[in-house]
Amino acid sequence: MAVIENRSVAAGNLAGALIDTSPVPLLLFDAEARVVRASPSFCTGFDILADGAEGSTLAELGGGEWDIAQLHILLENALTDGPVLSDYETDLVRPDLPARRLIVNVQNLTHGDAERHRVLMVVNDVTDVRRVEHLNVALLLEKDTLLRERAVLMQEMQHRIANSLQIIASVLLLKARTVKSEETRQHLRDAHDRVMSVAAVQQHLQASLGEVEVGPYLTKLCESLASSMIRESRPLTLSVRSDAATVTSQEAVSLGLIVTELVINALKHAFPDGRKGKVLVDYELTQPGWTLSVSDDGIGKPPTSPNIRVGLGTSVVEALGKQLRAEVTASDAGPGARIALVNIDPPPSNDD
Repeated sequence: MAVIENRSVAAGNLAGALIDTSPVPLLLFDAEARVVRASPSFCTGFDILADGAEGSTLAELGGGEWDIAQLHILLENALTDGPVLSDYETDLVRPDLPARRLIVNVQNLTHGDAERHRVLMVVNDVTDVRRVEHLNVALLLEKDTLLRERAVLMQEMQHRIANSLQIIASVLLLKARTVKSEETRQHLRDAHDRVMSVAAVQQHLQASLGEVEVGPYLTKLCESLASSMIRESRPLTLSVRSDAATVTSQEAVSLGLIVTELVINALKHAFPDGRKGKVLVDYELTQPGWTLSVSDDGIGKPPTSPNIRVGLGTSVVEALGKQLRAEVTASDAGPGARIALVNIDPPPSNDD
């Protein structure tokens, strides 16, 4: 009997030592729901004197701030060998001090022996954790709001750009109708067509802030060009064929301007005197790059001559081709002509 008593004393001393050295706030209760021992981390963390804690009930602990109904229920459940309950989260409210957010766990340490019954209450202060979580939620909500505002502002800006380009194009066309010089009139009309091409590209990129699917993008662009340039009386068709591919919005702008320039050129010059024909825009993935071509079955390219100057359209296409690391080639399509941009240089990696 003495051996058992000594073992109980030793176990009690060990439990007391563990509680005294625990960095986590702990309360040890006896069978009458009174504090047997309070860890120094509990007393320090919640401004309670150790002498004042021991022997107190929850209602008497501190200034009464621990008199929380759910904690009483958890404690009573453990003392009566009730089912194991999960953690309970609650606020500790004290006068003139910020509220503390706590997670409390109550566990039964001994069973059967009513005199030596002990219950351990573990208190975790998660105030800072919850504050950070709430801050993260607030930041995420703010981020979503800013992204929505950015999207609205971007759309508004794109609409204004498109409207401004259309106004400029209209002014150029009106001016072309009033000048007497046919050469000047043609230059103004060319300028009008190029401004409209930029406006068309801008319009079809409004919904694309990141990656752009090449096929749908070029299809919509060419539908717009066909509706504005192919009259019902002209027996011409404009079609698009594309492999499944995506490009950046910046690359899409260059591709769109190139296609617009080449398509306008084909529709204006490849089918004189109202003749019928087809224009095909083709985007093909190759290894390691891609090929973009615009071909027609019209009258073909005129013979080269040293007296013929390189047009503005050709210069624009070549400059955009360099931006895309592509070489421009022109060839007979038998019948018609084919202008192609061949990219064999993959984009530089982020590690370069």
